Amino acid sequence: MTSNAATVYREHLATIKARSDLALQQGGFDHLIVPAGIAKYRFLDDMHYPFKANPHFLHWLPLTEHPYSWIAYTPGKKPVLAYYQPDDYWHVPPTAPEGDWVEHFDIRILRDPAEATQHLPSTGKTAIIGESDAALPGFVPNNPESVLNPLHYQRAYKTPYELSRQRLAQRRAVRGHLAAQAAFTTGASEAQIHAAYLAATGHTDFDLPYNNIVALNENGATLHYQYKNTQSPAQQRSLLIDAGAEVDGYASDITRTWGNGDAAFAELVSGVEHEQLALAGKVRAGVDYRDLHLECHLRLGSVLKALDIVDMDPGTMLETGVTSTFFPHGLGHPIGLQVHDIAGFSDERGQLIPRPAGHPFLRMTRTLAAGMVVTIEPGIYFIPTLLAKLRETKHAASVDWKKVEHLAKFGGVRIEDEVHCTDAAPENLTRDAFAELA
Repeated sequence: MTSNAATVYREHLATIKARSDLALQQGGFDHLIVPAGIAKYRFLDDMHYPFKANPHFLHWLPLTEHPYSWIAYTPGKKPVLAYYQPDDYWHVPPTAPEGDWVEHFDIRILRDPAEATQHLPSTGKTAIIGESDAALPGFVPNNPESVLNPLHYQRAYKTPYELSRQRLAQRRAVRGHLAAQAAFTTGASEAQIHAAYLAATGHTDFDLPYNNIVALNENGATLHYQYKNTQSPAQQRSLLIDAGAEVDGYASDITRTWGNGDAAFAELVSGVEHEQLALAGKVRAGVDYRDLHLECHLRLGSVLKALDIVDMDPGTMLETGVTSTFFPHGLGHPIGLQVHDIAGFSDERGQLIPRPAGHPFLRMTRTLAAGMVVTIEPGIYFIPTLLAKLRETKHAASVDWKKVEHLAKFGGVRIEDEVHCTDAAPENLTRDAFAELA
């Protein structure tokens, strides 16, 4: 870390302590314990799955590859880090603790996972936040809601340290997106485009924040398309790539769509991007994210009408569910230590903030405030199963099915940026990264 990075990390840790102090006080607990988690083995096998650390652990410090480690915090005291560093010749063990974060922790080295119990508080009332399989004798995660709810709620408000990690994760992902676009123009397969992305970001399949969506042609109509064909299609019409990166546990999530020059599809991409930029500009403090989601439907309805795909008033399209045929998911979600960050639906007490009726897949229902980072990801898709249902309604007469048939060959369009809500104009983290690296 630079001196400035060390400063923002120190301030970040002070914020985490203050939030934890309040949550523990409100819940009536004396201590907070957070296990990093364990390496989980495949059924009937001696190989484990890629390790993903407990996000509550990562909130305190940037140790993404340290299973069996623990943090123990008592308000007013220096937090203890039980740091697992085995004497291992099968795998590369963790290096000695290093970095500017080290001075802020009382570090105890473990050679065996069970040794952690010697360094965790044994008296008083303790909140232990983690998965049940991380338990040690006398230290079983209890995940009290009275502590979790306020911590989750506050995690939506990013510290300057967190924002610095998220900006770096954007730059890392953008390098991959530019490489993917270049590979697409050469006629590469989905697997080859994915390989180009990995090479440019320095990631492997195992340390990506999520399984990249690399969809050519009709595959772009599957929202979470999970495969990567090794053979290039006979005709390369479109690429929809939804791919992220990670820095110190903080994820990025970016989607771009490119075509092969087809005029009708190019108009569709342009129309969606125009509305996406307008929506990103409305990420302002005090805006109810649910209202922004509904506005997104109206805006996409306007695109469908302007391109003569659906001859219907956008408001009527929204009321009758027609826009949901072409845009069946939510506008976006909070992002940070998790791609779909926690507590997008609840208040500080954990009370559910309901989704708008008829919109079951929206992942964010809170009111925007300074410090939040959300994705803005409108899309228009041609999904066979949803189109078949639309054909059976009275609204089918308003659809130009010949245009739908043509555009269905391209799958769909999604444009996704991450946007930081501030006290003034929003900061588009994704566009800034593209501008810097393009």
